[in-house]
Amino acid sequence: MVTALVTDQPLDPAALELPLAAAGAVVTFVGRVRDSDGGRQVTSLHYEAHPSAQQVLQEIADKLGQEVLGLSVAHRTGSLQIGDAALVAVVATAHRAEAFDVCARLVEEVKHTLPVWKRQVFADGTDEWVSAC
Repeated sequence: MVTALVTDQPLDPAALELPLAAAGAVVTFVGRVRDSDGGRQVTSLHYEAHPSAQQVLQEIADKLGQEVLGLSVAHRTGSLQIGDAALVAVVATAHRAEAFDVCARLVEEVKHTLPVWKRQVFADGTDEWVSAC
């Protein structure tokens, strides 16, 4: 079971849960919009995705999904507020060490590969574009 989604809708980690009877471990990572970056106060973020983002995310999920019982990953686009979930990754395996390992690799692969960029808006009125996650 592998699910990948790039969406402008709010992410619900519970909706990506993997209720697999064989899974002894399910690791969930939620990357949230934080209120600061590099010592500067962040007021909001806006994510933009390249048209290939869904396909790229699916390829990442399919590749790592071969190693586990189940994998779900979703990345948000559009305008987000402090505390909103920007990335959710869920990995189900028979044992915890494997679930933690694959989930960490999944998040890193998404961070380094997915063509999504974020515009951070700071409290002082300035902003900057950076790669996402």
